Amino acid sequence: MAMRFCILGSGSAGNSALLQTEGARVLVDAGFSARKLGQLLAAVGEGLDRIDAIFLTHEHGDHAAAIEGLKKFPHIQVFANAATVHALQAGLGAHRPAWQVFETGARFRFRDLTIESFSVPHDAADPVGFMFHTGHEDDLLTPRRSLAWLTDLGHAPAHVRERLREAHVVVVEANHCAEMLKADPKRPWAVKQRIGGRHGHLSNDGARELLAAAASPRWQRVFLTHLSRDCNHPDRVARALAPLGLPLSIVEPNGGTPFYEFV
Repeated sequence: MAMRFCILGSGSAGNSALLQTEGARVLVDAGFSARKLGQLLAAVGEGLDRIDAIFLTHEHGDHAAAIEGLKKFPHIQVFANAATVHALQAGLGAHRPAWQVFETGARFRFRDLTIESFSVPHDAADPVGFMFHTGHEDDLLTPRRSLAWLTDLGHAPAHVRERLREAHVVVVEANHCAEMLKADPKRPWAVKQRIGGRHGHLSNDGARELLAAAASPRWQRVFLTHLSRDCNHPDRVARALAPLGLPLSIVEPNGGTPFYEFV
């Protein structure tokens, strides 16, 4: 097994994905209760008792809710930067997960994975995106493969675009349709401003602009995630991104995906 992953859930109800390699089983974010996360893992033949680590992008509940329920799984290492750890630990009381603190921008190893973190603009303590690498350059048996993980950002600075160009598979949010967000009767104007702001979430148009600017012949597939149930629809995403001609997988709001095997 080189590397494969599946999205367990994606949307305002929670976000998490399972990434598997020959030597590791890790989660990217854990935005469900520990019980719900265990159910989602069981549906793909896994369980929290078999998870080695969790990598957190930021502290918001739809990305980190399970951390509170990890008392029964003390073996799971939880990777986060210092600001994210501080924000989460404040609500955990005496329970201290097996924190593994990294510095934003750092490159480090976990088993057979090389991980890079990079800052992203979002309204959290110190939110990050990730690059996950496995394999080796110029090795026919275990070629290097890279996954870019990029959710929850209001805009994409140059360093973010550069990271995406290095990936073979890209996971990026297309959170909302700007027209649907503007017309939404449920959200106050201040909330709409936050969502659509430069430290909020990418719209469909924002995702298209980012992918157009970063487009790389390396890309095997692009996954569009974190769709708002009220303010977006997969058909809207498909129409907005169709001009790019990319191999797309659009994740239904609060839905998941089958395993994707890296080529």
